[in-house]
Amino acid sequence: MNSRLLITLPLAAILAIPAIAQTSSPQATPTQSTDTATGKQPLQPPSREGFWGRVNPFARKSYVKRQTDPIRDRVNELDDLTAANGKAIKDTDERAQAGIKMASDKADMADQHAVDAGNKATMAQQTAQQATTRIQTVETVVSNIDQYKASNQTEIRFRPGQSMLSKQAKDALDEMANTVKGQRGYIIEVQGFSSGKGQIAIQNSQKMAESVVRYMVLNHEIPVYRIYLVGMGNAPMAGDEDAKTKHLSGGRVEISLLKNDLEQLSSNSSGPMTTTSADQQQQPK
Repeated sequence: MNSRLLITLPLAAILAIPAIAQTSSPQATPTQSTDTATGKQPLQPPSREGFWGRVNPFARKSYVKRQTDPIRDRVNELDDLTAANGKAIKDTDERAQAGIKMASDKADMADQHAVDAGNKATMAQQTAQQATTRIQTVETVVSNIDQYKASNQTEIRFRPGQSMLSKQAKDALDEMANTVKGQRGYIIEVQGFSSGKGQIAIQNSQKMAESVVRYMVLNHEIPVYRIYLVGMGNAPMAGDEDAKTKHLSGGRVEISLLKNDLEQLSSNSSGPMTTTSADQQQQPK
């Protein structure tokens, strides 16, 4: 009997120590703050249950489940909240990236518009410069249209009473006509001179000059409007100091090629309109 009592008393003392510790330890006052991520009250420490208090080495599964279910629920809520926060951060980042890209695209578009505007301004300036150059060219052409200068001169002799062209005369006309093919800004002056007096001399000089013009028009397709013809009769020839006393034997036709600066100015023009217009203006009326 005494041996049983000696064994029971120490065992009871050992088992009473947790209860004494539980009773003597101060109880923490649970906080009532709701400033949490989930907006719920924080988990409170479980109240004392049974003889063992919080530590029950012989707790059942139902007891453990009651103690762990709130923790599991909070963990699940925390996972959901973390996932929601992650999705919100991702959505915010995507919107930010989309906004940055849109701003960058608009900036690139603005830069492109600025470049296009600069190119258009440069083209407008070039067009204005070309227009100014054309106007200056036209002004120069108009001012020089009537300023013809002698470029070439040929003289053809005829026997008395004849108006037919010899082979030598045709060769001379061919050489002169070849120099004006494809050119502009020129006229050909044909003056006929004949021996004799009065109206007969004028008619003869006219016939000789007409034979020259006919040959150049038919054989070399020189426009008629570029040729000026006049029968001078027995008028004195320019440059003869003894013209008053000198008599012309037979007939003579003097062909003069007169040119202005229109061809050169037209070639420097940047457009065909100026050349055509000037060419029409210089046509004899």
